[in-house]
Amino acid sequence: MENNKKIKVLQVNKLYAPVNGGIERVAQQLAEGLRDRTDTKVLVCQQKGKGKTEWLNGVEVHRASSLGTFFSMPVSFAFLREFRRLSRDRDVVQMHLPFPLGDLACLLSGYRGSVVLWWHSDIVRQKKLMRLYKPLMQWMLQRADVIIAATQGHIDHSPYLRPFAAKCVVIPFGVSRVEEPLPFRNQLPVRFLFLGRLVSYKGCDVLLQAFHKVEQAELTLVGDGVLREELEAQAQQLHIEDRVRFLHGLSDSQVQEQLQQCDVLVLPSVTQAEAFGLVQIEAMAWGKPVINTRLPSGVPYVSLDRVTGLTVEPRNVDALAQAMREMVEKPELRKQWGENARKRVEENYLESIMLDQVYQIYQNEKKRKG
Repeated sequence: MENNKKIKVLQVNKLYAPVNGGIERVAQQLAEGLRDRTDTKVLVCQQKGKGKTEWLNGVEVHRASSLGTFFSMPVSFAFLREFRRLSRDRDVVQMHLPFPLGDLACLLSGYRGSVVLWWHSDIVRQKKLMRLYKPLMQWMLQRADVIIAATQGHIDHSPYLRPFAAKCVVIPFGVSRVEEPLPFRNQLPVRFLFLGRLVSYKGCDVLLQAFHKVEQAELTLVGDGVLREELEAQAQQLHIEDRVRFLHGLSDSQVQEQLQQCDVLVLPSVTQAEAFGLVQIEAMAWGKPVINTRLPSGVPYVSLDRVTGLTVEPRNVDALAQAMREMVEKPELRKQWGENARKRVEENYLESIMLDQVYQIYQNEKKRKG
């Protein structure tokens, strides 16, 4: 297929690889995974500094200059100009929300082609900013031709998405492959793993309190963040420092090794800021059961209670401790849930499935717009 016959797509997000984050990873999966089927360009911001254009893994990436970040959002006047320039010939603009600067750029650009939104999460923590942003966000949701969400929970639990449910479609996130698991490990201590940023909404303080009540187990927390020193001190205060490890700065291969060698993944998140929990499907791809929390988001739709693991109420120390004890005391359930988890990824959470579904949307939009 000649390049000028391909669907022309502009992927728009706040940041892009090598920045490591869930939304950045999805944007990269779409850009790289569909580069042979589409003419794709990527527009993002620098975290701070001068703009540049580069080719990364076969994808043309435009990074607009930025003065830095304010409320986690790049301050970039150049981004508005670049959006207008780069969107001019595009059939589809793929936006990743929430991203107020991206919404503003789309509004000011006069772009008339198809807009496909991927709604990753509601804005939960910055409530004052949300009051200012809401009218622009509402315009963006109305402007969108298609809105993608990773689970039905994103739609059902979002007061912003529900009015637009008719143009929402569910496309789950995906991993590149299902891994060949190690032989089932029926030994003590049971190895629990947390993988993620050490920030408040992840609930690691609750995890440590719960783990204090669990015997014949060890816990590894992989990640870094503003709470690391506080959590390390909490482990010492609870006298569990000999059974708890904190690791950070690991390479991708080292992270995969931790997933491979653990027995159970724990995602103890406590707020809706945890919208999906990509780490769940990463662990499930290795055949690992998951303990997650019953949040009003996509989290409990990914790993299912008593099918691929256990789901407990957020912030409930006793319930989380009981779930961890059950994983220790019932290895036969741990084995069955791990096998179910791997099968669930094979059937629902492969990157190839995600890419095919998104590409179908692009095709439909190009046909519809003529």
